[in-house]
Amino acid sequence: MNVISFDKVNGPNGWLGNLSPHAIMFDNKKWNTSEALFQALRFKNMDIREIIRNEKSPMGAKMKAKKYKTEMSITPMSEEDLNNMRTCIKLKFTQNEKLTKLLLATGDRLIIENIGKRKGARHEFWGARLINGKWEGKNVMGNLLMELRNVLSKEGPIA
Repeated sequence: MNVISFDKVNGPNGWLGNLSPHAIMFDNKKWNTSEALFQALRFKNMDIREIIRNEKSPMGAKMKAKKYKTEMSITPMSEEDLNNMRTCIKLKFTQNEKLTKLLLATGDRLIIENIGKRKGARHEFWGARLINGKWEGKNVMGNLLMELRNVLSKEGPIA
C-alpha cells in the first residue's frame, strides 16, 4: 500500500494537517485554522474560545489553549476530543473544494501524520513514526482523514 505522510505545514502534503492555513466557518464565526477551532472546542468558557479564535497563527492558538489547560472541559484524546477533531476536519475539507479534491485524489493510500522524532504519548496517539521500515504509533489523525475520505468518496462533498 502506498503511503502519504505529512508533518510540516510547508512540506509535501502539509495541507492535510490541522495547522494548514485554511480558514473555516463554525457557529457563524470565522476560524483561521481547524487547529484553532479544535483547541477552542476543548473549553466551555466562551471567553477562552474567543481568545483562541482570535490568535493569528495555529501555533498561537495551541499555545493559548495550553495556557488555559486547567479550565479544559474535554479530556485530550478522549472520545469527545476525537469527535471534535472529526468535526474540525470535516469543516476544513468540505468548506474548501480544492482540499476535498486533493483528499479524494489520495485514493486508497494510507495517510500518516509523521511525528518524526517528537516524543510523548500525545504525538504517538495522533501520528506515527517510521522505525526500521515500519510505522509505529496510533496515527489517529491519519485514520480520521481516511475515514473522512471514505465518507466523501461514497456520499460526495457534505456541508
